[in-house]
Amino acid sequence: MFKFITHRPLWLNIVTGIALAIGLFCLIVLSLNWFTNHSASKTVPYVLGKSYEDAEKLLTKAGFEVVIQDSVYTDTTKPLTVLKQVPDADEVVKVNRTVYLTINRAVPPMVEMPNIVGYSYRSAEMVLMNAGLKPGDTTFKPDFAKNSILEQRFNGQLIAAGTQVRMGSRIDMVLGDGVGNQQIVVPNLLGKTYEEARVLLEAYGISFASVMASGVSDTANAFIYKQTPERMREDHRYNYIRPGQTIDIWLQTDRPALDSLLPMPDESNPE
Repeated sequence: MFKFITHRPLWLNIVTGIALAIGLFCLIVLSLNWFTNHSASKTVPYVLGKSYEDAEKLLTKAGFEVVIQDSVYTDTTKPLTVLKQVPDADEVVKVNRTVYLTINRAVPPMVEMPNIVGYSYRSAEMVLMNAGLKPGDTTFKPDFAKNSILEQRFNGQLIAAGTQVRMGSRIDMVLGDGVGNQQIVVPNLLGKTYEEARVLLEAYGISFASVMASGVSDTANAFIYKQTPERMREDHRYNYIRPGQTIDIWLQTDRPALDSLLPMPDESNPE
């Protein structure tokens, strides 16, 4: 069996073995080149800004596989638009290589509404933008804190911090415009319920500073038995208040027995 090898000189067998090894190596390299399409390469098309459907068609036609790698949201671009591609456009790569795409989400994600009450407008604007929201319309109402956020609203309704809203939503803000210049007589709140007094004060642009309600479980229906400032001073003259200022009140469960013979104010000299 080995006569074919043994009857030849050793050096000839060595040369023959080397030649066979070289030939086998070249065959493997050429076969690998054929299997992997090493010599076949193409330029990656530019698909940024195109819809995913158009980008997929273009890349598939050029001989590439397409995979959605990620999706993000931006309201400045149409839904399902290609925002990023890997490899980049105009790179020369092998055919059949995968191109990974990042697309714009079709539906905005939900985000939590932050608490911007008490912030200045500029600070509130930054907080909203960091949360993925946008400042909406602004309105003003009398209040000590000029340009401070008094209310945060969404679609015309008050919105509490932590409420889930769509990213990119516009949040309307009610700001204080400072204390008004017009003086009004301090409203008489004694004997009224908290809710009745709140409605009355809102009409004048006045709010509660503090509410003392020791032992009261139902604040809205509790009765006011004391207020500061009072409607009249000890000299029977009116106290005055400006829109944007506040009143302190004290509440109790039962309606107070008010004195029907309250001293009349001096209308001729209100000061």
